[in-house]
Amino acid sequence: MTNNYPLIVGVTGASGLIYAVRTLKYLLEADRAVELVASKSTYMVWQSEQNTRMPAEPTLQEEFWREQAGVPTMGKLRCHPWQDVGANIASGSFRTQGMMIIPCSMSTLGKLAAGLSSDLLERAADVQLKEGRKLVLVPRETPFSLIHLRNLTTLAEAGARIVPAIPAWYHNPQTIEDLVDFVVARALDQLGIDCVPLKRWKEEEGS
Repeated sequence: MTNNYPLIVGVTGASGLIYAVRTLKYLLEADRAVELVASKSTYMVWQSEQNTRMPAEPTLQEEFWREQAGVPTMGKLRCHPWQDVGANIASGSFRTQGMMIIPCSMSTLGKLAAGLSSDLLERAADVQLKEGRKLVLVPRETPFSLIHLRNLTTLAEAGARIVPAIPAWYHNPQTIEDLVDFVVARALDQLGIDCVPLKRWKEEEGS
């Protein structure tokens, strides 16, 4: 069953790393297998936004992400160096449940739209498209320029699902995490994964 295959999570240097952290939290708590690759610029964003250094060594990076997500043992997490284009997720013969890039920078989005693969994250995403697998992009940018919109259209036409980091309020959010979780849940919906406790539209309490 495809549910046994891992999900690739890509993290880029777009602002809003909390989206990636909350995604990992719910996937690992649901005992999912995750192959994670963070782009080179992600290291700089962690330093800038949280004054925190993300380690490059895969084992230490796994511990780092688990600590950030608050999930020390559940699920399966394997981290890949951004420059390791020979990793398993760079091959179409490595079966996956798909890939989510959260948050997705406009730089990464533009390269994907042009078919460029300069690192492992971009190569893994390109593989999902060529293999006809699910690719979910969560762009975190505003406003969108015409170039951004054209790139988004190109990727949507190629089969990617676009889920902008735009929260809703009908679930009565009380915290920043509530707003983030709405976006995470809607992005995971595109992959057929329901593991975020979210009150959905007109859903009755206790249903």
